[in-house]
Amino acid sequence: MKRSERLHALSEALRRSGKQGCSAKRLADEFEVSVRTIKRDMTALESAGLPIWSRPGPGGGYGLAQGASLPPVNLSPVQAMALLAAVAASPDAPYSDLAATGARKIVDVLDPRTRERAEQLASRVWVNRAGVPSRAIRSALEQAMADQRVVRIDYTSGEGVTSHRDVEPILFASTGGRWYLIGWCRLRSAVRWFAVARIQEANVTCEACAGHEIHEIGTPPSTARSAAPHPWNT
Repeated sequence: MKRSERLHALSEALRRSGKQGCSAKRLADEFEVSVRTIKRDMTALESAGLPIWSRPGPGGGYGLAQGASLPPVNLSPVQAMALLAAVAASPDAPYSDLAATGARKIVDVLDPRTRERAEQLASRVWVNRAGVPSRAIRSALEQAMADQRVVRIDYTSGEGVTSHRDVEPILFASTGGRWYLIGWCRLRSAVRWFAVARIQEANVTCEACAGHEIHEIGTPPSTARSAAPHPWNT
């Protein structure tokens, strides 16, 4: 990691740590550098105007002065590019349109130099958008999931048989390069996986879901993980 990138990441680490702050040892372990390097970096950040407090001795460390704030968006060019690339590469993901709008808003409020560099880097990432399900179908599935309402779908199986299903959405899952709606199928009275690309029509009903939980789907594989960000380790 370049020093400029580390300084940016350190400022973000301090922001996330809140009032508790971070010890120099913990930061050194996190960024795989020496404690001495962390101290030099903190001096550099402070010289750049970041309101850092320091507390020596056991239990000490670094943090942001109370009441201080960082800019609402503080990304490096590479981080901004990664955000744009991740959104562009997943046009069929749930809420992808909202994600694209959010990413664009984030990039738009970056300082001009960072934004220009991020867009230059993003231009070197190409994405094939073929095979994206219709916006109407995805919108219905997204709304049903968010509002926990029964969604009525026309679904074509791998054998080409189309059936009409009332489904109580439980979660979205991505595996093998495909997105699935996993929910309680009232036709089969069981949990079923529905490939989003095979859903021909979807309409949200006014009926609330019965409250089926994620654990009913079973134990996920060891390689699976939630899209929720990992909490900051304290």
